[in-house]
Amino acid sequence: MLTETATSTADKPRDFPDSAKKSARRCVLVVDDERLLRWSVAETLSARGYEIAEATDGRSAMQEFGDGDGTDLVLLDLRLPDAWDLRLLARIRQKGPHVPVILMTAFPTREIIEDAAALGASVLIKPFELDLLAATVDRALTPHVY
Repeated sequence: MLTETATSTADKPRDFPDSAKKSARRCVLVVDDERLLRWSVAETLSARGYEIAEATDGRSAMQEFGDGDGTDLVLLDLRLPDAWDLRLLARIRQKGPHVPVILMTAFPTREIIEDAAALGASVLIKPFELDLLAATVDRALTPHVY
């Protein structure tokens, strides 16, 4: 009788608390002042199971990012109303050096690409296909085994 009880308990699906369910979803912070771009990115990544946080400028990005513990990846526009260079990327790196950052820009220069790489970010050139963006995010969040 004891064996039957143990088996039936083990066969029942577990119900995890909501906090555990939410933490399983990866959070992407989308920082861009263009509403349509944020919406498109959010829709695309949400459909792939990502949780999305949004910011329209550098100030709100840093508030949303905090210490980086709740963010798994940052999609960062290079030119924002209050941040138009790589200083915001450098601040994100200081707060959360472990968080991958993908810099989005329509103004790529060799210097920007090299400086972003030196700060540990990859660059995605606008305009981009949403499938390419999703694949880039997936790749950045996939653990690499060497």
